[in-house]
Amino acid sequence: MDKWATAWRRAQAKGDVIIVRYVDDAALGFQYESEGRRFLEALRERLAAYGLSLHPTKTRLIEFGRYAAMNRRKRGQGKPETFDFLGFTHICGVTRRGRFCIRRITMRKRLRRKLKEVKAELIKRMHDPVEEVGAWLASVIRGFTNYHGVPGNLGALGEFYTQIGRHWRWVIRRRSHKAKARWTWERFYRLQEQWLPRPRIVHPYPDVRFGAKYSR
Repeated sequence: MDKWATAWRRAQAKGDVIIVRYVDDAALGFQYESEGRRFLEALRERLAAYGLSLHPTKTRLIEFGRYAAMNRRKRGQGKPETFDFLGFTHICGVTRRGRFCIRRITMRKRLRRKLKEVKAELIKRMHDPVEEVGAWLASVIRGFTNYHGVPGNLGALGEFYTQIGRHWRWVIRRRSHKAKARWTWERFYRLQEQWLPRPRIVHPYPDVRFGAKYSR
């Protein structure tokens, strides 16, 4: 696909084309809508020649980017559509200074699934030493943060941290009747502060990461 898409871009596209692919997931950006539509049709034909097809519900052509919101307002339409890619929902947003930016927030479905997995594992570890469970949860939060800790996603990180804490306290209090009485919120907050790393942004903005600056 990469070689074919590159060849199509060189031969058919007059505007900018951006292709981002990871395994069989891909997001493509076109400067001109007409070229995006032509590419999509050509891709369908290309895949059909090998007995393959695009996912019917996950494949969409949407208006997205710097001018999407302005153009849609002029036509009396709503906000630009969003799209999910590699665990993030991508949104047309603006900075505090009013400049366009792409917001990336953790997909709700991905967040709920991960929390469900953690809760199920906590139940299995219910009678393990608190210190061992705390160390495991810390590694879970660090792993989630290392992937999802992008600018603008602090809300999802905070929700993950909060829900992990609630699940942990719920499991601890279910260990026995005495545990239910002993583990007040005050006591649990001290335990949480000791073991669970606070949510934080660990990845810089792309222009900082690549040391790139754009000028006219």
